[in-house]
Amino acid sequence: MIPIPTRRTVLSGLAAVAGSGAIPTGIAAAATRPTKRPPVGERRFVSRAVEAEIARVSAKIGDPELRWLFANCYPNTLDTTVQIDTVDGRADAFVITGDIPCLWLRDSAAQVHGYLPLARRDPALRTLFRGLIGRHARCILIDPYANAFTRDATAGTPLSWAKDDLTTMKPGVAERKWEVDSLCHVIRLAYGYWRATGDRAPFDAQWGEAARTIVATFRAQQRKDGAGPYRFQRAAESATDTLMLDGYGAPTRKIGLIHSMFRPSDDACTYPFLIPANLFAVAALRWLAALAHETRGDTALATDATALADEVAAVLRIHGRIGAGAEAVWAYEADGYGNTLFMDDANAPSLSSLAILGCVPRDDALFRRTEARCWSAANPYFFRGRAGEGIGGPHVGLGMIWPMSLIVRAMSSDDDAAITRCLAILKTTHAGSGFMHEAFGADDPSHFTRPWFAWANSLFGEMIVDLADRKPGLLG
Repeated sequence: MIPIPTRRTVLSGLAAVAGSGAIPTGIAAAATRPTKRPPVGERRFVSRAVEAEIARVSAKIGDPELRWLFANCYPNTLDTTVQIDTVDGRADAFVITGDIPCLWLRDSAAQVHGYLPLARRDPALRTLFRGLIGRHARCILIDPYANAFTRDATAGTPLSWAKDDLTTMKPGVAERKWEVDSLCHVIRLAYGYWRATGDRAPFDAQWGEAARTIVATFRAQQRKDGAGPYRFQRAAESATDTLMLDGYGAPTRKIGLIHSMFRPSDDACTYPFLIPANLFAVAALRWLAALAHETRGDTALATDATALADEVAAVLRIHGRIGAGAEAVWAYEADGYGNTLFMDDANAPSLSSLAILGCVPRDDALFRRTEARCWSAANPYFFRGRAGEGIGGPHVGLGMIWPMSLIVRAMSSDDDAAITRCLAILKTTHAGSGFMHEAFGADDPSHFTRPWFAWANSLFGEMIVDLADRKPGLLG
């Protein structure tokens, strides 16, 4: 049984490496390192296509340390977090985050995203994706405001920190923090699967009902006609774990943006209009419209989703930016009254991740200006230390760099020097573990959080696949 930790303090002990305690890097150390994967018989899910991809990409990686990290990280979600079953005679896939034995809508969708290009030629992967798309639909129909769910849809939350939350906790819900990106990630995965395979099987009547629920929830959280049905409070040491004003959050002027009460870090927003989440929602609604039209012939849903996307996009152009003209950048949060917050948080959607999520073109000038500012002292959560530099967030404290931020930057960049710098930092800050972590100390990478964080591992693998095809010369 996996122990249930406290959400904000899932810390490893100091990672020690046999011998001197130093973090070994380079050809000699990597050549002697055994795989960190579970034995074949203990892996939760096996895909022949994934194993073949590990071999294909590994052959392109000249740096032994990166090759070892890739072989450990890329299959980690399949090796350790996937639980396959059937529900009503159809495939069901439950994907835990790693050290927390629940399914987060965001994490589970992102954890398997890197396998999408392989799904067309692998029936096992198609079963996994069909099962997860179906599980997501059922979760949304339980509660579209929840961010995390239990495997047993009749069970109460196993998470100690969520048991006494003042909100409507239904059976099957593990945590009920309303985050716009939870539903966006679900759509991104479904759309990506359809584009990769042309398979319409997951998009049944239940999925159609969940899709309509997503659009209705986004509209409700525009809060044009009142506070809406969602509120949340928690007795917590951290102010970012609860919402002010009777659980409805900070006041806003109702301008048509969608309120997101929590960030993708599961931390409360300062201002409820989380701009990267609204940009993600615009893209997701357009993907949903395409899915509704192409897989179900549901023109009413497609029209509704497109109309909402157009409305939010128009408001973002007016209220989502700081500055004007060639000096403008995207805000991180806003309230509609003219107050904005500039920062970036490593969790996606972040301002830095807008391009790789498909929210903006890679060469968009507004995005590039914003990204540059995020990777500077203008961002209070940009940290630089002896171990390297990167973006963190308030979730685990100051001075803690998230590998996810470095991975996102490498995937977003076309600059060889920037990518090489990201790879160098990632290579020397895993503390000998062979895996990515949630965060590591800017001055001391042996101090890190979450030794088993599948999203970061999957994203690292996705980055290496991307670079092997796009920039193979940078892999040593």
